[in-house]
Amino acid sequence: MVSERGDLHMLLRNGGKQNRSHTSFVRSSPSSVLILVQLKGSENYGLWRRSMRIALQAKRKLWFVTGKYTKASFPIALHEEWEICNAIVLSLIMNTISPDLLSGIVYASNPQAVWEDLRERFDKVNHMRIYQLHREITIISLGTDYVFTYSTKLKELWGEFDAIMPPPNSVKDHVDHLIQQRLF
Repeated sequence: MVSERGDLHMLLRNGGKQNRSHTSFVRSSPSSVLILVQLKGSENYGLWRRSMRIALQAKRKLWFVTGKYTKASFPIALHEEWEICNAIVLSLIMNTISPDLLSGIVYASNPQAVWEDLRERFDKVNHMRIYQLHREITIISLGTDYVFTYSTKLKELWGEFDAIMPPPNSVKDHVDHLIQQRLF
């Protein structure tokens, strides 16, 4: 896969004409990636965030919420395409948020600011849920279930745990992770 910066250089070499591999290429159907998770608040923020990251990555638009490339980093000839992609990302975010939460972001024009605002408001570690997941994982047993039923339940529990508590990426994150793992 060509990097986004490589895509930008390839686009510039093509005289500013859009090509299908460029990150600002607008596909014919902006809603082709279906996201079934609707953000309702802190209780499902981790799952929503993970689903959105996957969808945005699939559309090659994740950098709109990470701030990797801004409108200013593109040539003026591509600003219109950038605005279209910006609107698509905002639309994707807004279409996956509960109507009760929508009023706080409906007038936003910057997906990165919306993403950060949602993170600040809802990325709260739910210590009680983490405790419940730990408990369920440790006491789950095969019982009378089929092996695949048991393994599916266990996989779902670990999946939810990973969504709430993603693995650490650095030493500092690892220390924070260990501190959060302590059950009081």
